[in-house]
Amino acid sequence: MAKKTKYFFDPHSLTYEIEKRNWAKIALRTFGFLCASIVFGAGIMWLAYTYFSSPKEKILEEEIENYQLQLSLYDKSIDELSSSLDELVQRDTQIYRVVFEAEPFTDSSLDKKMLKKYRQIKGFDDDAEVKRMSERLAVLAATMKHQRKSFDDIIARATRKQDMLASIPAIQPIENKNLSRVASGFGYRIHPIYKTRKMHTGMDFTAPKGSPIYATGNGVVSFAAYNEGYGYHVIINHGYGYETLYAHMSEMNVKKGETITRGQKLGEVGSSGLSTAPHLHYEVIKNDRKVNPVHFYYNDLTPADYEKIKELAASNNQSFD
Repeated sequence: MAKKTKYFFDPHSLTYEIEKRNWAKIALRTFGFLCASIVFGAGIMWLAYTYFSSPKEKILEEEIENYQLQLSLYDKSIDELSSSLDELVQRDTQIYRVVFEAEPFTDSSLDKKMLKKYRQIKGFDDDAEVKRMSERLAVLAATMKHQRKSFDDIIARATRKQDMLASIPAIQPIENKNLSRVASGFGYRIHPIYKTRKMHTGMDFTAPKGSPIYATGNGVVSFAAYNEGYGYHVIINHGYGYETLYAHMSEMNVKKGETITRGQKLGEVGSSGLSTAPHLHYEVIKNDRKVNPVHFYYNDLTPADYEKIKELAASNNQSFD
């Protein structure tokens, strides 16, 4: 098909002339059109990116929203854990350690390795929120480890305290419910044989010959034999600086080296050694010093009974040994 010839009307010659192609004009018009198209397209894109989101952007926005929600939830959880941990630390310092007469637990190693571990979470080096969160986690984790060590120490102390409470003399060595059998207490008394004023280093309990004598705390028998003064007598080492002595027995039921529990029968009341009548001479020794046994019956006596036995033990009477 032949290419059509284009004409244009020339107003000067008032005739139709064949149109000749002006490539410069064509290029200029094309360039102008392209520029206008680019500007228009850029404007459309600006409007689209400013006021509308692409599907990918919407997905990213949802992910960011979820991320922020998770951070807020983690923040809340850390707050709750921190609050609970603070309460445990206060109980540890103000209650548990007071009960066990212990100094506040100090551990200078607030686990530097753990702090470093949480501070260097990879992939989030420039995220301030994650850095803040990792810092809180580091402190929380290190504090928890510190507190766990403290509780391990408390448990060990509780075990030792339980053993100590079972070992310290805490009952009367003879059944003495009416308290009428306290013959002589701790202090200076008239010696029944020498008739001189002499320090009486224990308490005398009168009882019929053969009455059972009981250990007043857990321990190990360190002596079970006869001598002229105490007669047949037993000494128990309770540990923690405590010993007890049971003298003037008619019979001993334990031997040296034997492990003893509180309430176990040690022997029977007698009048062996320097004694004028059947009775038990009982002593409590703390850190190698003989102390008043009247203060070591708290598992047996009510407050009223304790006041009564103190009064009886303080009477300035004659001892039986």
